[in-house]
Amino acid sequence: MIQLTRNGPVATIALNRPEARNALPTAAWQALAAAARDVGDARAVILKSDVAGIFSAGADVREFEQLQGDPALRTRFREAMREGIEAIAALPMPVIAAIDGGCFGAAVALILAADIRIAGKLSEFAITPARLGLGYPRADVARLGAQVGKGMASLLLFTGDKLRPDEVHKIGLVELKTGKAIETATAMAGAIAGNAPEAIRLLKRTLRGEQTDQGFEDAFGGAEFAEGLASFRARRNPVW
Repeated sequence: MIQLTRNGPVATIALNRPEARNALPTAAWQALAAAARDVGDARAVILKSDVAGIFSAGADVREFEQLQGDPALRTRFREAMREGIEAIAALPMPVIAAIDGGCFGAAVALILAADIRIAGKLSEFAITPARLGLGYPRADVARLGAQVGKGMASLLLFTGDKLRPDEVHKIGLVELKTGKAIETATAMAGAIAGNAPEAIRLLKRTLRGEQTDQGFEDAFGGAEFAEGLASFRARRNPVW
């Protein structure tokens, strides 16, 4: 269901459940968390689908009938989904979500845990819990509001309408739209991996609001800056 691969400094986490259009059951959210924990010292991570025409149908609705009469299973499902999404959000290196197919329901919450989202020409997006008589987890609503604003988040959640690449780019749900999302993400991950890895992690912590300006000052005394400055003076590529 979840496959982790490595190509040099770039790790790829792929959703691969073609028989269910990459709908994620409880076990898949847990596997997603495990994959995130195993990326090791990767300098960038690509989150994508290995199934043509779909990124993910979201949570596996076929499990939902069991949740009707079992409060304990509801908690287990919610906690597993939270574990998977937060494991992606907590990665210290940049995460690029490449969406080249349908991205629905909980899958939108998943891509919001990435740092950069790229929509391919085959992508479409909808947040549909209200059509099933359900809500959306608080943390995911907060991320959605932070990404697109409260009013647009309200529109997406209340209507469940399907949006195409031009529309999601216009409202800021994705940062880029392109003909081929995975190819664009691969090139971007390679460019990121070519930069100083600790500096990239420092920048990510700063974007999260976790880093004080002391980290900015300390970088001037670090090994990466020494190498960066030396390579600049020698007009050569730096060795990180």
